[in-house]
Amino acid sequence: MAVLCEGVNLAGYTTLRLGGPAQWFVEATTDDELIGAVRKADEAGTDVLVLGGGSNLVVADEGFGGTVVHVATRGVMISPGASGGRVLVRAQAGEEWEPFVARCVEEGLAGVECLSGIPGRLGATPIQNVGAYGQDVSETITWVRAYDRERREVVTLDRDACCFSYRGSAFKGSSRYVVLEVAFALELADLSTPVRYAELARTLGVEPGDRVPLKDAREAVLTLRRGKGMVLDAADPDTRSAGSFFTNPILDAGQLADLEKRVTDRLGPDASFPRYPEADGHVKTSAAWLIDKAGFAKGHARGPVRISSKHTLALTNPDGARTEDLLELAREVRDGVRAAFGVTLVNEPVFVGVRL
Repeated sequence: MAVLCEGVNLAGYTTLRLGGPAQWFVEATTDDELIGAVRKADEAGTDVLVLGGGSNLVVADEGFGGTVVHVATRGVMISPGASGGRVLVRAQAGEEWEPFVARCVEEGLAGVECLSGIPGRLGATPIQNVGAYGQDVSETITWVRAYDRERREVVTLDRDACCFSYRGSAFKGSSRYVVLEVAFALELADLSTPVRYAELARTLGVEPGDRVPLKDAREAVLTLRRGKGMVLDAADPDTRSAGSFFTNPILDAGQLADLEKRVTDRLGPDASFPRYPEADGHVKTSAAWLIDKAGFAKGHARGPVRISSKHTLALTNPDGARTEDLLELAREVRDGVRAAFGVTLVNEPVFVGVRL
């Protein structure tokens, strides 16, 4: 039976190492314990925070005035049966994501190899539609099994019902569903899926669209991520972050025209900026480019926090800061980009008890 504890400090459960105490804390190692803890808190009218690896979380210095349910369920099952001759891989929400990817690569299962090195637990991946280096989980997720807090029952949502979007889903921004299990349809293959990301292709020495041995793709991604401080390392303070703090802005035609003018005015008539056409006619640009050109270089510090010395999008806590210190830096960057380019950056991590 899961044990309810009082006053557990949440900083130790987040990769930022920030956040105050939980009023109540319970670790759930089975689906029944997880559902039971959430249901009990709901019946008592207590706020609930479902916590995985804490790699995408910014928690208030005051902590959380409710029940934190830490997901520690385990189990992976690999079997034939997915459509198109693929292999169905089912995994519990509490599985650590990086070891899961490593196992898939080792067993010759393609589709998540470019997501190597990402911290956190598996249950968070559909919520955020986790993606990197040209892959995202929505491409391979078949269904998600979850506890529906409104209907008070376990439900299964197929890929369409998950409503995946860029770094979003039906789960993000809603407390209705508690992810229990995720099923992936992966390709049984010695080679990766086609390499889409230009930086990764250059690192591998191939052209975009080529396929490479699975292990080569994984190692190249790990190399790139380490170079940006994006693989957890206790000896590297740049990894004490929540990953990319801001999402890449997606602009409509009017916003794009305004950005073009502002870039020309600020950087000169020959200046250009990254742009990636979206299927719906919108254009995605680079938050990292905007931050840099607005005057915030790698290593830019504000008090005890700073932008990573390796990656412009990561805000780090190298020296015992408070959450409010981090938020002040985030506001400085957001406001500076908005003043320079008219684009308002949006935070990627989930905020608990705080806002920009």
